[in-house]
Amino acid sequence: MNIIERTDEELLEIALPMWDDLVTYSNKGNYAKFILNFSYDLLHGLNEVELGNQFAKSELTRSLSSDYDFLGFIRRGEHVTCLFRVRSTKKAGEWLGRMVIGYERGEVKIFAASVF
Repeated sequence: MNIIERTDEELLEIALPMWDDLVTYSNKGNYAKFILNFSYDLLHGLNEVELGNQFAKSELTRSLSSDYDFLGFIRRGEHVTCLFRVRSTKKAGEWLGRMVIGYERGEVKIFAASVF
């Protein structure tokens, strides 16, 4: 089954726990658990030094609020983009959170994730 064929309810059951894990492990600076559900291609393309520096130095990525709003899905090709309104516990304002999910070897994996 292509992930874009899943209903919104099915996608929410998959995506929300994955997003919660990203927020939790980003805040804790736990790199190993943060990348746990990343696709092979995403892991292979990461610059681990740059990502490690971001983890260590970014106030935003270490202070994401668990109080976020799910905004919707965008289905395209073999992936679904999940959009979130994100807040910080230390910085004023709102950011857009994005997580792209799809199947890899029969399992749902994260193909991209960002907050901007």
